[in-house]
Amino acid sequence: MESRTQMTYARRGEITDAMRFVAEREELVPETIREEVAVGRLVIPANVRHLAGALEPMCIGKVARVKINANIGNSAVSSDINGEIDKLAMAVKYGADTVMDLSTGGNIDTIRQAIIDSSVVPIGTVPIYQAVQQEKELEELTAQDLLDMIEHQAKQGVDYMTIHAAILLEHLPLVHGRTTGIVSRGGSLHAVWMMAHRQQNPLYTHFDEILEILRYYDVTISIGDSLRPGSLADASDKAQFAELDTMGELTLRAWERDVQVMIEGPGHVPMDQIEMNVKRAKRVCHEAPFYTLGPLVIDISPGYDHISSAIGAALIGWHGSDMLCYVTPKEHLGLPNANDVREGVIAYKIAAHAADVARGRK
Repeated sequence: MESRTQMTYARRGEITDAMRFVAEREELVPETIREEVAVGRLVIPANVRHLAGALEPMCIGKVARVKINANIGNSAVSSDINGEIDKLAMAVKYGADTVMDLSTGGNIDTIRQAIIDSSVVPIGTVPIYQAVQQEKELEELTAQDLLDMIEHQAKQGVDYMTIHAAILLEHLPLVHGRTTGIVSRGGSLHAVWMMAHRQQNPLYTHFDEILEILRYYDVTISIGDSLRPGSLADASDKAQFAELDTMGELTLRAWERDVQVMIEGPGHVPMDQIEMNVKRAKRVCHEAPFYTLGPLVIDISPGYDHISSAIGAALIGWHGSDMLCYVTPKEHLGLPNANDVREGVIAYKIAAHAADVARGRK
């Protein structure tokens, strides 16, 4: 399939309308945007189908302001279309730069389409979340099932996807001895599948086919950190960094096909390890934009994790993270409602602003 990505145009020397739009937003010259997209240090998550609709393009990367993401989504027991649209509106009102739809309940397609159709900000997803909601058991899922779901969501207009392609079968023994094991939901699903089949991660073995889908719709890949630490005790361990090395390999493979890439980063990290984590991720992954959850700098703040994580977010943004995934007061406790979304977004706008001030930005 032909490539229709912003990276393709940038490498041809073409400045697109989306590049001009984000250049104006960032108060940069369009040529700077084009150069940074071409080398992979900047992404413009803009599915061609969403770009033709409500989307107002934005960018994530070294030369841009620090961005924040808000997660929304329904569950089997919580929320409906109106509830998710309310959360989207709340997130955008208070300054979310992107929104991830992590729905796992019923009516997922209808809810997501409603979110995309009404969203001016990029929408992200984790395709395996919907794949496991189908009739098959997790262990019965095939590589084709996962590819079909990725293409289905791309056709809907999803702008970026968390793809857990970097967790490998040989990484799983490194998890033994961890205090909190694998806390990534997507990561744990892939680990269970690999252990059941004694086979390599299908997203890794079929990565080239995934890239063909993403390049046609210009979906930015956010390479998921399945082995992120879920407690300070597990921060910066062998499992985390083994997966990071694979992320670096996959980054180069994606760029070979002009697919835009973000790298996802750790969840629980003490303050003294934050700078090292950023520098290592940037070096191993060739300066691809870094998208980090928090990090939480302590483990003892349930109900107030939007505060403990905003401390980490401000620090990691200062040291070079490009987008901060918010944490709400409900982290570790339950599903966020609209007010929790508001609290999380405000905390993270403060953190991102503090990082921009420290980085000498306007």
